[in-house]
Order: sequence, then structure tokens, then C-alpha cells
Amino acid sequence: MTLTRPTADAADAGAAARRQATRRALALLALVAVAALIPLIGPRTALTGTGEAAAPGVAGIALLRAVLFAALCVPVGELFAARLARRVPGAPRVDAPRSWAAYAAVAGFVAALGLASVVATGNLLPRHLADLDLGGLYASRDGRLALLEVNAFAVAWFCARSRRPGTQVWPLAAVALAEALRAHPAAEHTAPTGSGLTLVHVTCAALWAGGLLHVLRLLRSWRAAEAADVGSPGTGDGSPAGAALLGRYARVAAVLFAAITATGVWSSLRRMPAGTVMDQLTTTAYGRTLLAKVLLVAAVAVLALCARLRLRSARDPLGACSPARAEVVVLGAVVVVSGLLTALPLPIRW
Repeated sequence: MTLTRPTADAADAGAAARRQATRRALALLALVAVAALIPLIGPRTALTGTGEAAAPGVAGIALLRAVLFAALCVPVGELFAARLARRVPGAPRVDAPRSWAAYAAVAGFVAALGLASVVATGNLLPRHLADLDLGGLYASRDGRLALLEVNAFAVAWFCARSRRPGTQVWPLAAVALAEALRAHPAAEHTAPTGSGLTLVHVTCAALWAGGLLHVLRLLRSWRAAEAADVGSPGTGDGSPAGAALLGRYARVAAVLFAAITATGVWSSLRRMPAGTVMDQLTTTAYGRTLLAKVLLVAAVAVLALCARLRLRSARDPLGACSPARAEVVVLGAVVVVSGLLTALPLPIRW
């Protein structure tokens, strides 16, 4: 009796864990499918009634840019969260969750390659291989930046698969820099200022979104380790060490949020002067999409505040995980909308 009972309990626990993993996988697939619909349907919705004409293939370009941004967030967040976890006293000595960095690098490489092919055809969607002017990529600024992103993701994959995954930071930094330069052509007025703002904005956003995702993955692995130690399913997400990790992330996230807000407002005012902002937020595709992004960021801020308040609770500080999980989902939507924003025509400076 004493031998069969623990075995049955272990089997039931294993079955429950498998069912939970299946539900999470299905939920993740559903979220990815919904996120893919935003750039595919979004341009038509944003452009309706504005009188603006988008570039050919804007939906595909928006989807590729969303994938590229997500591929940048995942490895940056892993490096950031791992650094925070190493500084947590009393953290469980368990293997880190399986890295997603290599998969993200492959996705980013494919997205960057697709965007480079668009540049190679004069910012048109290629229909045949003969349409591609690969040599022309080296002759233009946009082409060279597109090639830089392709090569940077390839190098990031090798770094992720190496014994020193921390070296990914250099190719990932190159991707962020290339995006900042691409968003502000040299002919633009005060282009260096715009590129600097975009670089800070993209870097902080990647740390915020990707960092929270990996922090939650770390907490789940710590919970599993504790459950295995005590022989029963865990009820929290990793003991006081988990609360300490969330607290460290929350403090840095507050600074990141302030930087994202400041650079976002400044960049928006550079493209939409203060006197025209209210009109362009509703009458231009760029403004409408920007307004949707602002509302999503506001929702993220509310969820982050709820998580911070729960984190200060003496009874259950790890109750902050629930709003934090919702925050990750909304941050994913922000990343997708950001990809759509970069593909739409820029607002007119009145």
C-alpha cells in the first residue's frame, strides 16, 4: 500500500502537468494566430477614410517587421533576466529554462531576409527571382542596413548555439542600431536625433517585454524545482527568491517604462507637431495606429502597477505573477502593433 500510493500520486501529477502543458501550448498558438491577424488586417482598417495610399504589400511588410521585433526581444530578454537572476540571493540551483534565443534568431533571419528582398526590388514585393537586384543592396543605404540585419541574426544564431551565449549582445545591438538608422533616413531633418531616440526606445522595449517573459519562465522552473523537492505540486512561483527576482525586475522596468515613454513622446512630436497631434491621431493611418499603441501601453502600465502592488503584499507577494502574465500578452500586442506602425505611411507635417 505504501508503495503503490506514491506511484499513483506521481502518475496523476505527471498527467496533470502534461495536460497543463498542452493547454499552454494551445493558448500560445491561439495568441500567435491572433497576433498575426493584426498586421494582416490592420493596414486596411487604419487607412480607411484617410485618403492615404500605402506601399504595395504593406501587410506582409508589417508582419515581417513584427516578427523581427519579437525576434529581437526574446534573446535580449533572456540575457537581461538571466543577469537579474544571478544576483538573487538564495535562488534555486536548477537548470535555466530551455533557451529560445536560437529559434528567435532563425525567425529574425527569415524576417530580415524577407525585408531585404523587398528593398532589393525597389520597396516592392518580389514576384520572381529575376525581380531581385541583390547587387543593388550594396549600393543603397537601406540595402546595406537590410544586409546588416540579415548577417546580425545569422551571427546571433551562432552565438546562441555556442558556449558563450552572452556574446549575442553584439549582433543584437547591431540589429537595434540598424533599425534606428533605417527609421530615419539621412535626408531627414536632425536624423541623428531621431535615430538616437529610436535606438533607446527599441532597446528599452526589448528589455522590458523580453525580460518579463523570461523572468516568468524562470519563476516557473523554480516552482517546478521546489515542487520536486517537497514531493507535491507547488503553490507559488519560487519562494522568497521568486519574489526577489520579480522585485528586481519591477525596479528596472519602472526606469525602462519612463525611458520608453519619454522617447516615444519625443519621437511622435518630431513627426506630428504638437498643434496637429489631436487631428492626426484620428485622421491618419499612422496616428490611428499610434493611438492604438498608446492605449495598449496604458493597459500594460495598469497591469504593471497591479503587479507591483501585489508584490508588496506580505501575504502573497507572488500573486504579482497573474497580472504579470497578462502584461506579457499585452506587451506582445504592442510589439505587433509597432511592426504595423513602421510599415504605414508617415504623417504629413502640417
